[in-house]
Amino acid sequence: MKAIELEKAYNPKTFEDRIYARWKEAGAFKPETASAVAAAETASPYTITIPPPNVTGILHLGHGLVISIIDIVIRYHRMKGGQALWVPGTDHAGIATQHIVEKMLRAKGTSRKELGREKFLEETWKVKADHHAIISRQMARVGASVDWDRERFTMDEGLSRAVREVFVTLYERGLMYKGNYLVNWCCTCGTALSDDEVDHEDCTGKLSYVSYPAVDGSGSVTVATTRPETMLGDTAIAVHPDDPRYASLIGKMFRLPLTDRQIPLIADSYVDRAFGTGALKITPAHDPNDWEVGQRHGLAALNVLTPDGKLNGDVPAKYRGLSVEAARKAVADDLKAAGFLVKEEDITHAVGRCYRCHTVIEPFLSEQWFVKMRPLADKALAAWQRGEIIFYPKKWENTYERWLNGIRDWCVSRQLWWGHRIPAWYCRDCGKISVSRTELTACNHCASAKIEQDPDVLDTWFSSWLWPFSVMGWENAACDTPDFRRFYPTTALVTAYDIIFFWVARMIMAGLEFTGKAPFRDVYIHQLIRDKQGRKMSKTLGNGIDPLEIVDEFGADALKFTLAYLCAQGQDILMDKESFKLGSKFANKVWNASRYILMNLEDRSIVKNPALLPVDRWIYSRLNATAAAMEAAFLSYRFNDAAQTIYEFFWNDFCDWYVEATKLSMKDGGEGEQCPLEQSAREKDRATTVLLGVLAESLRLLHPLLPFVTEEIYSKLPPDFSGGLLITAAYPVFSQEREDSAAEKSFGFLQELVRMVRTLRSECTVPPEKKIRVLVRVSGGQSAAGWDGFSFLTENAALVKLLAGIGDLAIERAGEAGQKPAGSIGLAGAGFEAFVYIAEAVDMDTLKRKFVKEQEKDLQFIQSLKAKLANENFLKNAPAELVEGERRKLGEAETRAAKINSWLGEMGLQS
Repeated sequence: MKAIELEKAYNPKTFEDRIYARWKEAGAFKPETASAVAAAETASPYTITIPPPNVTGILHLGHGLVISIIDIVIRYHRMKGGQALWVPGTDHAGIATQHIVEKMLRAKGTSRKELGREKFLEETWKVKADHHAIISRQMARVGASVDWDRERFTMDEGLSRAVREVFVTLYERGLMYKGNYLVNWCCTCGTALSDDEVDHEDCTGKLSYVSYPAVDGSGSVTVATTRPETMLGDTAIAVHPDDPRYASLIGKMFRLPLTDRQIPLIADSYVDRAFGTGALKITPAHDPNDWEVGQRHGLAALNVLTPDGKLNGDVPAKYRGLSVEAARKAVADDLKAAGFLVKEEDITHAVGRCYRCHTVIEPFLSEQWFVKMRPLADKALAAWQRGEIIFYPKKWENTYERWLNGIRDWCVSRQLWWGHRIPAWYCRDCGKISVSRTELTACNHCASAKIEQDPDVLDTWFSSWLWPFSVMGWENAACDTPDFRRFYPTTALVTAYDIIFFWVARMIMAGLEFTGKAPFRDVYIHQLIRDKQGRKMSKTLGNGIDPLEIVDEFGADALKFTLAYLCAQGQDILMDKESFKLGSKFANKVWNASRYILMNLEDRSIVKNPALLPVDRWIYSRLNATAAAMEAAFLSYRFNDAAQTIYEFFWNDFCDWYVEATKLSMKDGGEGEQCPLEQSAREKDRATTVLLGVLAESLRLLHPLLPFVTEEIYSKLPPDFSGGLLITAAYPVFSQEREDSAAEKSFGFLQELVRMVRTLRSECTVPPEKKIRVLVRVSGGQSAAGWDGFSFLTENAALVKLLAGIGDLAIERAGEAGQKPAGSIGLAGAGFEAFVYIAEAVDMDTLKRKFVKEQEKDLQFIQSLKAKLANENFLKNAPAELVEGERRKLGEAETRAAKINSWLGEMGLQS
């Protein structure tokens, strides 16, 4: 063979784009690959759909995490055989997209209303096209192995038909209705929001105590409110029916301050007698709890706001047209001036804000479309209870159950233009509503042509909750597309915990209601990425990380591997830009190790069925155990375990031990020693063949986590070890035949000896090039299984010398000799003692000064740790993990100090 040259420096920019294009051109992302089709009859497909990113945005690090996790798992299952499908797509993001387009129009000096609906939608589709192209490029840059031919958009024709089918079906089943109810209203976006689209945050404010005088002059009742402007819409005062303070006032009429209206005092058990004055103002049109009270008592609901957040014509003229904030101040000032304001208190209270524009949400009486959720939620709960849905981590099942048990009807209409228009028409002649799967030109009830379609659109999540089956071609109950038959239900969902309500639970409800099956089995909930201080990443803090910047600087593999390595279930990920050096250094290690192997192929030949030395059997046993651990980690969605397992195997077992050990076989001559096999071309060929085989399998193990660098290296391997693309090669699996506990025990014995010698060399600052003299005394004879440490070390003495930097190695049985050799330091291992002639390798006076200085430093450190751990305040207030960490440091420092003291004693260097 000829030597194969990899570039000296690992530079992912030179091959990542080229490799991605090669994958696409080869159809490697499609489930119809030859190997997958061959296995399709026996293996179930592995299917996953992307949580569709908003078409208006660019990918942030949260998207980078989701895409990385899904790409890892889909690559693993693709290599396992069978059909693996990852469906990409984007979400039309109604409010967000319309907000961006309206902002763009304002910058041009125009507006949505000036443009008109048709022209506005044309502009929005252009924005969608531009942003979609950006997202697609970004996904390719991070290496997403999605089937681009199956890409979907929540407003494409097929998904739009599915949305209309579901709306009409729900209406026909009595689960979709229109009603005049209190909704969450965003005055900036001009639309209703569901409960889950409202973010709550604590704000400071005033609690105003207002006196309401009785009409008959018999006294007054004081109520407390944070929203004095809404009192203009009060229609009652409420007290608890068993509150003796107000028993005589129930049923009386009271004057509403600043107005000419009178309102009754009613009794309702909702009122908490112990809170405040025990009396509440009731404003049914502007508070959800007041709405419920009003419904029970038949109270009028007086809306005092306009859709854009101004006070309307139902309030005294003085306040009409004022914003909520201005009206609040004006009403408070007037209450004080008129003697109705008893007092004010500073408070902190939760305020709801729009999840998109952050405007304060107003409870607003409005006619909207709603979905009855209770029947759907019961089915979703039952499916989870039957074990059809499994959450990873399991703790999220509690959140799922709690939300479904407390579910409220879903307001699905939005006062927007961008989105799925509601398929309902209103007849001006008969006044009835016609709901239809197709466009109507006449009323379904009276055949009048005087009909008008509802101007509103459906909530963005109304199309998203159909995503797992609508992307497979489902458009109605009779759907029978090949993709729906083969790939639905999907296998898994990967998403963030903050949309369990918005999306996860609703998809399960929709899947069960319209297909009779849960849309997926596994739900992996990943955590949030935070900065090193534990803060959520945001533009305001300026601590965000652009995944494309990471790809540009470190490569896509570094992004994916680092995120996986840090992605422990149930724990938020704390990181900064420097964190990605971990993945970059590991990819670089893989590159350099492979480069060393390939550059040494000159004049080598492949050997069929090569004999295996003990070290070869050891590495294959370690590779075998690693394959088993990787499978367990991937199947349980423990991506950090997978990353850490393969990192340890490749860096430690393969590079630090095995590759180093093979250098013995590659040497020309044996320094006058008898080696396990004669140093010859034949032995070099044998060792090279085994080494290439282990490298090839290692690359396959690594591929899901480092796809680009492994594919590039794999393509350079000799044909006997590659053949085709790595992305579709078989993933290594555990084999009972490869499990070799004897080889692991033997090599583990050797490793312990080498590690102890290496550590002592380092502690004593023996130069790397200095060969040392070592005597090893092995205790015990041959075990019942036939293993003998003395014989094993004797047979592998050359390897021990190579790995530990030993020039003269003597091995004897423990009973054959006596005292510790002079000028040596003794090391005790499991089944052996090793004596290192350190006095021959270093200046003893210099070594003594070093040890004494380190010992003094250790003793000072020990004293400081003991003082800290004796401090009751520290033990009481510090986190448990910090206390445990300090105790661990103390133990390690004490062990080291004792070790140095022992060495000083052994060498007669103690003062």
